[in-house]
Amino acid sequence: MASIIKVDTIQDQDGNNIINENANTITIGKSGDTVQVASGAEFVGGGIQWQSDIKTSAFTAVAGEGYWINTTSAAVTVTLPASASVGDTIEISDYARTWGTNNLTINQNSLNFQGRTTPNPIYETNGQSVRIVYSGATQGWIPTTDDDVRDASDPSYSASFLIIAGGGGGAGGDGGNGGGGAGGYRLSFGSDVSGGGTASETPLSLTPGTVYTVTVGGGGAGHPSSPAGGGTAGVDSSISGSDITTVTSNGGGAGGYSNNNKDGGSGGGSTTANVSGGSGTAGQGFNGGIGAPSYAGGGGGGAGALGGTGTSPGSGGAGGAGVATSITGSSVTRAGGGGAGGDNRYTGVTGGAGGAGGGGAGASLGSSTAGTVNTGSGGGAGGTAPAAFIAGSAGGSGVVILRVPTANYSGTTTGSPTVSTFGTDTIMVFNSSGSYTG
Repeated sequence: MASIIKVDTIQDQDGNNIINENANTITIGKSGDTVQVASGAEFVGGGIQWQSDIKTSAFTAVAGEGYWINTTSAAVTVTLPASASVGDTIEISDYARTWGTNNLTINQNSLNFQGRTTPNPIYETNGQSVRIVYSGATQGWIPTTDDDVRDASDPSYSASFLIIAGGGGGAGGDGGNGGGGAGGYRLSFGSDVSGGGTASETPLSLTPGTVYTVTVGGGGAGHPSSPAGGGTAGVDSSISGSDITTVTSNGGGAGGYSNNNKDGGSGGGSTTANVSGGSGTAGQGFNGGIGAPSYAGGGGGGAGALGGTGTSPGSGGAGGAGVATSITGSSVTRAGGGGAGGDNRYTGVTGGAGGAGGGGAGASLGSSTAGTVNTGSGGGAGGTAPAAFIAGSAGGSGVVILRVPTANYSGTTTGSPTVSTFGTDTIMVFNSSGSYTG
């Protein structure tokens, strides 16, 4: 800590007063003398020169100056000098306590700010004051005062998500066929449960100006009535961007016939003869149901429950239930498994019911049912009627939902998502692929 010494008078070696308590001026040296200040010394009370004009629109700052900035009518951008020297200092202050309504952006003008050239820092706290000092090319401008000296180069914000892949298609043709599995279900929203009985995931952190690609997977096709065979798996859904780890939900498993691959986000149901259902993906969905002898297929797995087991003889298992979430503002259940097909050559048999959340029903006499679109539900399986074989049905397409604070919502999207607000948040529902710019 520097010491302060109080004196009445200081004289030079010739007896001349340098400082006198009765004088209004301080004289250091005389004409021709050199006055030296030690490196690192600072004159208390000097430095920043505060400007009298209140700034209400964009301007370029000058080192050594302070500015009152009034954003009552509109946001303001301050452009920093194009070049700077170590120790250059600039101060800015919220004149009318309105930065929380209309923010203050600092245009770095190609110099680093806290070690980065992008994104431009944004200040949005009412009554905030900021003092920045240039430290050199590596770290550039560094805030030495901005309330909590936050990382102003990181204006990212949180985004909740629901990502559901396309559901698997049901098996079709002769026998007790397996229902399609639901598409993988990944959720980050409050305390709502994600797929496979797991807890809600960590929200995404989005950066303004970054483009986030949204891919919505289609449902898998159901198998035709003849020859008999398994359905087609659903297609993955995802969100990706340059600054986040891609979040992918796996397509629903295909409805089973014989030993076709039934694994997926939720597993497809098996065909008869006690063959195991397909495996669901951890954190996304449940396994498909098991078939029973005499043409009783297993139901497709749902995001919230296992696919049902077939009942011998000839009755298909129900699809597993989906999962409910209120990410859109009201509770909606999605990603149910498809019901298995029944064999109507046996008396009183039925096809399996579709799982809650849009799963398609399996067939016995009538047609099977497709999974509901944009729920990622599995398609119902075909079965056997007295004089015909019945085709399986397609799985439902997936959906991707993003929920962000309205204060951060950019309004820039592609793919025509449905946009709504709930409370302080904006919700984007992508029923087809597109993008959102943070």
